[in-house]
Amino acid sequence: MSLRPWLLGLLFALVMSSALGVVYSRHQSRVLFMGLQQALERRDALNVEWGRLQLEQSTWATHGRIEREARERLGMRMPDARSTVILLE
Repeated sequence: MSLRPWLLGLLFALVMSSALGVVYSRHQSRVLFMGLQQALERRDALNVEWGRLQLEQSTWATHGRIEREARERLGMRMPDARSTVILLE
């Protein structure tokens, strides 16, 4: 008979520790899920910025713009036919 109250106390302690474990694991799950959501939002923002930067790079690297910059800023020009030399082997 004296074993029964002790066993009941042990079972109660085990049930309570199990319940606390469930609460803790749910809390950790929510914390990790919020971290995942923030990481996904950051990834999406970086993807948008990457696309914008690629578009900007393609705009700056067009042939017409490079040719115009070479003419205006560097004073370069296309050679005429008389100043072109063709080397044959």
